[in-house]
Amino acid sequence: MRRRCKSSRLPRLAAGLAALGIAAIVASCGDATAPAATPGEAEASEAESALRAASGASPTNGASLTAQAARPLASSTLPGRSREIVNPEEATVVLLYLDLAGLPPRHEQWVEEDMRVKFAPPIDKPAQRAAVRAEIDSAAAAVRDIGLVRLSLSDARLSDYDPAYGEFTIGAFAPSSIVEFSAFGMKVNFRFGNGRTAQIWRVPAAEAQAIRDRLNSMRTSAEVDALLVIRDVQPGPNGGTIVVDVLEYELRDPISGTALVRVDLSASPPAASPPAA
Repeated sequence: MRRRCKSSRLPRLAAGLAALGIAAIVASCGDATAPAATPGEAEASEAESALRAASGASPTNGASLTAQAARPLASSTLPGRSREIVNPEEATVVLLYLDLAGLPPRHEQWVEEDMRVKFAPPIDKPAQRAAVRAEIDSAAAAVRDIGLVRLSLSDARLSDYDPAYGEFTIGAFAPSSIVEFSAFGMKVNFRFGNGRTAQIWRVPAAEAQAIRDRLNSMRTSAEVDALLVIRDVQPGPNGGTIVVDVLEYELRDPISGTALVRVDLSASPPAASPPAA
């Protein structure tokens, strides 16, 4: 399931957790004051000038090839967190945030707010409470070793080509962009710690027009699938932020589904390449 880039609702959670009212949004922070730099952002800042200066190889079928930085992005996960999840539900992300931050889940409150408990006949409420509590307890236990997230976005917010820098910008990875999750009355977002580097897609000028042609003149509508590694958690009132780094990603034409480029920021050296022929 691909997440939309701007204020769109997603399908509800399965197994009754959907009754708690869940939504996912990918949004830009606009002109808001930037937060303090994380270790991932500091590394990205140092590598950005090197990435801008990197050169590209000739593409195949209109896709851009190599873009290199001075050093690879560290791909190691937080201690004890080596498991990967794919396009997690909103409730899963909220539970993951609470686990990362060392905060206790509000199980009893969530049980009582579940519609199956609220509207159950009095004689059935104890059984419904037990069932809902078991679901939430199981979901909370399942996030304890998660350190990697694969996330699909329906709009990479790809900029027009900048001939001065020889690059496209992937707005979905910008330092000011977030992926927001809402569940259990809490809001948690992903923020890209290495966004300054990850947002840059280096393309030689001779190849840029072919890429735009492949996007059928809809230059802002490329899809992106990304592998993210969790770097930090920043608690806040009634929610907080999970800081992630982009380890690798793939941009796709939303109409044909064909790959435009695959980028591995954790390779040595980091590189972008077209799909294999």
